[in-house]
Amino acid sequence: MKITVINGTEKHGVTYKLKEIFLDGLRDKAEITEFYLPKDCPNFCAGCTTCFLTDEHKCKDAEYVQKIEKALLEADLLVFTSPAYVFHTTGAMKAMLDHFGYRWMPHRPAKEMFGKRAVIITQCLGAGGKSAAKDIKDSLSWWGISSIKVLSFKLMSDVLWDKIPEKKKMQMTAKLVNAAGRIKQMDITRPGRTKLGTKFKFYIIRMMQTGLGKDNPEYTDYKYWKSNGWIDKERPWK
Repeated sequence: MKITVINGTEKHGVTYKLKEIFLDGLRDKAEITEFYLPKDCPNFCAGCTTCFLTDEHKCKDAEYVQKIEKALLEADLLVFTSPAYVFHTTGAMKAMLDHFGYRWMPHRPAKEMFGKRAVIITQCLGAGGKSAAKDIKDSLSWWGISSIKVLSFKLMSDVLWDKIPEKKKMQMTAKLVNAAGRIKQMDITRPGRTKLGTKFKFYIIRMMQTGLGKDNPEYTDYKYWKSNGWIDKERPWK
């Protein structure tokens, strides 16, 4: 299996430790590709709309974004990690996700995403882990991913791994090992099921794209949907 990991920080702290514990249960069966932010996607989206209106390969940051996208599309499992910064994901993670606005379902979603499985790992000192995960999950779900597992941890003690009580470490480790074990038992190379909620969003947007295409057949997003056969009878989950 192929796993692509997007780390929301370059710091090798608690989040890194949790991610490593999770991956340890999969390494013997996996080819793992990792990206560390902001190093591997250092620039903010400028909001120029080039990716929306013309071509994502013309983005000023295409050298970073397209390398990440290639790894995401080729992977069987996506893993996103982030500590909670002021109740949200890291700014570096948000900046990277902004670059993929063109892959949201109302625009040009990649059909490969509809069968992907994803895991989000977050941690916080007290609160904010779930809201940090939601920042990431919002994008993944709008990319077309239905199977998203959130592993969020409240430390409640210290932000340094060595100072976390052993009992707490054991509890977190057990949860991560269990999650990895379940994935290991699956045939992860086969596409996951596309859930009803994802299909509902797809059909609503299909209606929208059909209307836009009637008004302007040369509209970039409509042409993409049409070329994939989604305006007609083809579906990305088939």
